Amino acid sequence: MYSFKKNKSFLPLVIIPLLLLVSNCTDRSEYGEASDYEKLGAAATTGACTNGEDTTAPTISSVSPIDNSTYYISVATTVAVTFSEKMVTGSVTTNTSDTTCSGSFQLSSDNFTSCIKMSAAPVASDNDTIFTITPASSLSAATTYKTKITTSVKDISCNTLGSAYTYNGFITSPSGSGTIQGSVKEADGSALSGVKVSFSIYGSTVTPDDTTTDSNGDYSLSSLGLGEYTLTYSKSDYLTEIQSDTLETDGQTLTVGTITQLLDNCTSGTISGNITDAVTGDNVSSVDLKAYKGGTYVKSTTTNNDGEYSFSNMTPGWHDVHSDRDGYIDENFWAYSCGNQEDQDNSISTTLDTDVMRIVLKWPKTNPETGNDLDSNLYSPDGEGGWDRIYYSAPNKTYGTDTVKLDKDDDDDSAPPGDETITISKVRSGTYIYQVHNWSDRSVTNANKANLKNSKAMVKVYFNDGGTCCTKKNYFVPNDNGTLWGVFTFNGDTRTFTASDNMTTKNPGADP
Repeated sequence: MYSFKKNKSFLPLVIIPLLLLVSNCTDRSEYGEASDYEKLGAAATTGACTNGEDTTAPTISSVSPIDNSTYYISVATTVAVTFSEKMVTGSVTTNTSDTTCSGSFQLSSDNFTSCIKMSAAPVASDNDTIFTITPASSLSAATTYKTKITTSVKDISCNTLGSAYTYNGFITSPSGSGTIQGSVKEADGSALSGVKVSFSIYGSTVTPDDTTTDSNGDYSLSSLGLGEYTLTYSKSDYLTEIQSDTLETDGQTLTVGTITQLLDNCTSGTISGNITDAVTGDNVSSVDLKAYKGGTYVKSTTTNNDGEYSFSNMTPGWHDVHSDRDGYIDENFWAYSCGNQEDQDNSISTTLDTDVMRIVLKWPKTNPETGNDLDSNLYSPDGEGGWDRIYYSAPNKTYGTDTVKLDKDDDDDSAPPGDETITISKVRSGTYIYQVHNWSDRSVTNANKANLKNSKAMVKVYFNDGGTCCTKKNYFVPNDNGTLWGVFTFNGDTRTFTASDNMTTKNPGADP
């Protein structure tokens, strides 16, 4: 039997190492003294860390709002950082008492001369890898905010960041309000009334949060604050659909894309189409495509050597497809499944140099067919107070070494989908006016004047204004009868776009 008395000489040998172990665990850090539980060797995540074999420094996986955000962000936003591994929560701190730049997680609008006061300490989530801070009061409108993470943050093995991270930041929405309007149609192009359209911004519903389409399938909601909105469309016996768009400027009336709402008896199927170069019309291979539904990722595919893509076994309804390829501008387009659906094509633009603008007109396949031959018309300032019209009969205009060129004219008068492209090699002073003409229906009758509005035509504009590519603008054909759609104007001096959104039945002339 073991005898304490017999082995009393061994007691100091046991106690001394134990005391040394306890002593090593009682070091006080800048975040406070470790608890007794942690001193006994438990994994510490609050005020201390455990020295282990892990010597790899943590990194930052992402920040939210994302760095260099170009979309509009609520002044009531929260800010979050995601680390590559589990962190000591007590090392991720922020200032909650004043506007001094204290703590390891900082937010500033004046390059850290002062910092935004937070309502509470950072909140940890996802196994202590994500930390979120909430400002004590709303942020200022139309202001750039930068985020900084200092080297005092630690992972649970006591490794700190290799260097402090300061992000370029995000820009909050300007103050002001505007109107969002749009239309809902059935698959055959007829108006769909009684559709409930709900509005939310940054995940929160607005008040009032919904409206209903009228007998023409139209809806509108005014006095909306600026920012990025999600619109949800619902009606009994139809599939619920979702789309997003951004209300950017005070007093703006934003026309969003027309929604085609499908019956809820649609079945799953294959979505397929072709991806081409917006300028040359050539097929583009190796384009990575990701399909999303309601903001949730569904699946991926890649175009083959002929530019063809296919998504199999897709749930019924509309999908937002994102394209990505080196040398091209990231792009989004809509495609749907209701059984197998072919010819859901899209064209993509190569990246642009500074001061270059590209305008792409697109119209999809519809049933019945409506947009057969749509024509781009750009009125470019000639520098003498007049206009140069760029269209199918006058596809080029040269100004010194600069050109305005109709790169691609889709004149197939029988088989949509189609697209046309104009490139301005250098934006100059003056006002540009862009229109879309329904050439097929230029001789207007009551029977065909609705074809343009039912064509689902849209115009995408890409503009590299000062080395950042690209400003992107989307314009959707309004739900009005006519054969000539006034799409937008662009002021080359102020670099600003203004939506026109008007429909007439006149034919384009030498002057707009």
